[in-house]
Formats: sequence, C-alpha cells, structure tokens
Amino acid sequence: MFRALGSLGFPRGRALARPSFFFALVSLFVGSLPAPAEAQTGTQIVAARTWPAPDYTRITLESQEALKHSVLSLKDPERLVVDLEDIEVTEALSALTEKIAANDPYIKGMRIGRYKPGMVRLVFDLKSEIKPQVFTLPPVGDYGHRLVIDVYPLEPPDPLLVFLDKLREQGEDGAAPPLTDSKGRAPAGRTVPRRPDAARLTIVVLDAGHGGEDPGARGRRGTHEKNVTLAIARKLKARIDQEPNMRAVLTRDGDYYLPLQMRVEKAQRVRADLFVSIHADAFIRPHARGASVFALSEKGATSAAASWLANRENAADLIGGVNLQGKDRYLKMTLADLSLTAQINDSLKAGRAVLAELGGINDLHKADVEQAGFAVLKAPDIPSILVETAFISNPEEELRLRSTAYQNKVAEAIFNGIKRYFAKNPPPARDRIALNP
Repeated sequence: MFRALGSLGFPRGRALARPSFFFALVSLFVGSLPAPAEAQTGTQIVAARTWPAPDYTRITLESQEALKHSVLSLKDPERLVVDLEDIEVTEALSALTEKIAANDPYIKGMRIGRYKPGMVRLVFDLKSEIKPQVFTLPPVGDYGHRLVIDVYPLEPPDPLLVFLDKLREQGEDGAAPPLTDSKGRAPAGRTVPRRPDAARLTIVVLDAGHGGEDPGARGRRGTHEKNVTLAIARKLKARIDQEPNMRAVLTRDGDYYLPLQMRVEKAQRVRADLFVSIHADAFIRPHARGASVFALSEKGATSAAASWLANRENAADLIGGVNLQGKDRYLKMTLADLSLTAQINDSLKAGRAVLAELGGINDLHKADVEQAGFAVLKAPDIPSILVETAFISNPEEELRLRSTAYQNKVAEAIFNGIKRYFAKNPPPARDRIALNP
C-alpha cells in the first residue's frame, strides 16, 4: 500500500503520523466516490494534448480559467509532479493518461489522483532525469487558458551530432562542419569518414513552419498549414539528399512546435549554408493567390502586406506556446545589433532563384522577393529565405496544396532554385573532420 502511495508522490515512512498525510490517505480510497456538490465548482480542463518530439515533450492543459499549479521533481525513480488547485477531474484530463505514447523519448507514463481536498496531482514517470519548464499562457486565437508542461532532457540532442551520426550510418563522407558541442567545445572521439578528393557537403536546413499547438493557417476544407509545410519539407529533403555532396536537415520532422529561436539555433549548430522556411499563405479574402518569397530587411518591410505577414508569422510563438520568462535573444534582437548586409544580399540572391522556379508551376503573388522583419530569418551568418508556397485560404490553391503531385512540384521547384543559387554562389570552404577514427 505504501508503495502505491509513493507512486503518486505521497510521502512515506514517518510522514504517516502527519494529519495532512492521513487525510491524503483517506482521499486516495474515496477519490472514486461521487464528490459532494460543492466540490464540483472547480476549474474545468476542457482539453489535454501531448506532443512528443526529439527535442522535448510538451503536455498542454487547456482550461476555462487560469490554472493554479505547483511543480515538484522526485528521484529514485525520476518523476515530475504537477499539483493543480481547484480543478475538476474531467474526462478530458483523465484521458491524458492514455495519450502518453510508448515511444515518448522522455515520459514513461502518468497517473492522476486527488492529493488533498481541492488539489489534483499529476505524476509523470520519466525515462531519465529532465529539466522541466512549466508555465501558463493567456487565451490566444482559438485557445483558452493553457498550462504548458515542457519536459526537456538535461542534455539536449545536438543537431550537429545527429546529422553526423546519420552520415556515418549511411557510410557517407565529405567535408562536414567543425564538430563542437552546444558550448562550442570539440567533442572527443568523434570523426567523419573522409577521402582526400571528397567534395564539400552543402547543408540546407529546411524549416516546416508551425506545428503542434500552432496549426498555422487553415483552409476552408480544414487543411492545416502545419501539415502541408511538413509534407513539402520532407519531399524537398528527399530531393536534396539525392544530390551528390548536398544534404538537408529538417528543423522538425513531426507534428510538434519548435520556438522560432530554436529553429534558428538548429541551423547555426549544423553550420547551414542556406535556411529555407516553408509556409502556406493566407488572407482574409479568398481570391488572393500565388507563391511568394521573403528575405530579412534591415530597413523595414517592403510593403504593408509583407509587414503584416511578418507580424503574423512572428506571432507563431504566442500560439505555439513559448515560455516568455526564458531568454529569447533572437526575438529580442534589434536589427541594429546585427551585421546583416552580406546575409541579406545572399538571401535575396537565393530568393530570386527560388521565386523564378516557383513561377514555372504557379502564379506569383509578387514578382520580386519581398523583405520584412521575420524572426526566423535572423541568423546573421546564414542566407535565409521564407517561401509562401501558395494561399491556403484560396479554395483552388488549397486543393493544390493537399495534392501530393503539387507538393512534389513545389519541392522540385524550390530544389531547382537552390541549385541555381549555389551554382552561382558556391559556399565557402570549411575544415574537414571525420566521423570515424
């Protein structure tokens, strides 16, 4: 019995003598009985969602009112405890236990129980020691109040090591980026196969916009932008990976949200030669149509529409859910802090090449590459473009975006534009290292 209590995070041993524990003990066995009428006045959880990802697992509890909560970490075994005050155990909350996937990278499972009057305890059994972030979000878009539980590993997966490991598994070689850990130190015992005549790998980071809590724009037929962007990004990656001495890295490869800052940092960690963020445009009127390409601007947006779009895309963190107490240096950066002239010039060249190819498969919304202050394009050392593949708010273009054939055309067009850009602007040489000693 005591072991069962401990599994819910309750104290053990001498703590049994405490009256508060005795009350908790009694409540454990009567928690399944119908609660008195006055107990059914707490805040209701209207939705509970889970988003497992390689970088972290996110649990989201949506409610009618802001949730009062406290957090506790327990060891031997590793557990994360979240206590919720003045809530009802709704069907939506109870169903969360079944939503924890067996292959979740960080969470084994979870339990829910009444800890004491007016308090419900969530216990997450963990696969390893973690670094949690628990924070609230105010209502935004279609969402009410949200409590976000982010489960991060103590040592986040390094995108560069993941990329190099995949090269090693595939028996590939080439000039890879200098291999350093997240603090810029050289990892020991990591090498890359190399041949004296091997060509330098060109690395393109593909960013599928939105994801997880942030569905992006939605078409009249219910098409979510986040699904379209991921489908195109995967097809584009497959096409790039077929090209000798060129490889692609996805910022996300599933339905989960990555903060804009994390997308930029991933591109920097793998020493990308080009960053391409993929989106599907939307407008309040359904007649808007065509593809667009955007680069960063040092001097403000080139049009009111570009400014509006940048503000909408930058607001993705508010919808996707970012802990505003964390350090978000890319979003807080001012353009005056950056030396971006060379980056923007190269971005415009890449954008023009991609835009020309997109014009061969669809109308162009604007004939020139536009510029605005997109947060996701702010890596000062990487040419970066944002591609709006079509208008998901246009019924005809929504049908195209849902089509695998059209997604392949878009991927091929972007690929051809990337090749055209690198043919005229080859990436600079970089030091070689090896994956195997």
